Amino acid sequence: MSQSMWRIARAEDEASIAEMCRSLYVEDPGPLPVPADNIHATLAAFNRDPSRGQAVVLDIDGKVSGYALLIPFWSNELGGDICEVDELFIAPEHRNHGHGTAMFAAIREGTLWPRPIAGFALGVTPDNAAARRLYKRLGFAEVGIAMVHRTAVLRR
Repeated sequence: MSQSMWRIARAEDEASIAEMCRSLYVEDPGPLPVPADNIHATLAAFNRDPSRGQAVVLDIDGKVSGYALLIPFWSNELGGDICEVDELFIAPEHRNHGHGTAMFAAIREGTLWPRPIAGFALGVTPDNAAARRLYKRLGFAEVGIAMVHRTAVLRR
């Protein structure tokens, strides 16, 4: 029987995360193209200042088989800290085995997140039916419409 767990990412996980990130953008592209080096800048920002967010990985038998980017923000509407799941990817051969559900439970229980949260936030592309089914089953509801405006590239 395989051993699986979500854990906070380590420096040696960066190449695996970057590879899965590229797979995510090919499999489920969003409305805006994402430069390939963004993931390295994101992970570097998290390492410099962990209060900005953290990467977590799905470790199955010692192999990184999924990742998520978790971003904190305060919500006035929900009255507390929110954990935004900015990206979530699980390798295709490990989908539909409860790993997504396990990640949300680990965040709620404090295993992957350092403080209590008032709720979760995330975005999902309209055509990603499998992800939408998971999120609805977990109690997520569609609220409003997200709007994004990309400005000039920031210096890193």
